[in-house]
This record gives sequence, structure tokens and C-alpha cells, in this order.
Amino acid sequence: MKLIKIITFLTLIASITSIICGFLLELDYSQKLIGFGVIGIFFIVFPLFSYYRWKGKSMKDYMLTKENLDKMRENQKINKY
Repeated sequence: MKLIKIITFLTLIASITSIICGFLLELDYSQKLIGFGVIGIFFIVFPLFSYYRWKGKSMKDYMLTKENLDKMRENQKINKY
């Protein structure tokens, strides 16, 4: 496994554990545990996951440009049932 994948997975597990502990344990700082878990997911896990999955791919392939729209229309004509 790649290092970034391992770091992302461990951070996800830590964030989910923090959220669960915040809900289940009767502590003075349980709301902070929930907050840190949510921040960890949205500001650390999601960007790392996005970077890992999109690395090496061209964004131009996923944008709706005139060329891509023409390709989609041509494929619809070929694949009509």
C-alpha cells in the first residue's frame, strides 16, 4: 500500500473513533472530540483522498467542453436501442 493511502486510512479511523467517543463517553470535552473528528474528516481525510484518487488524471476529460459534448452525442447515436 502507498504511504498516502495508509495515512488517509489511519486519519479516517482516528476521526471516526473521536466522533464515536465524543458521543458515547460522558466527558467535559466530548463536544470537542466530536468537533475534532469532523474537522479531521473534512480538512484532512477528504483532501488526501481526493489527491490520491485524482493524481495523474486529466481534468479536461471530465469537463463539459464542446469536444466532449460532441463525443457524448455521437456515442448516444451509436448506442441507441
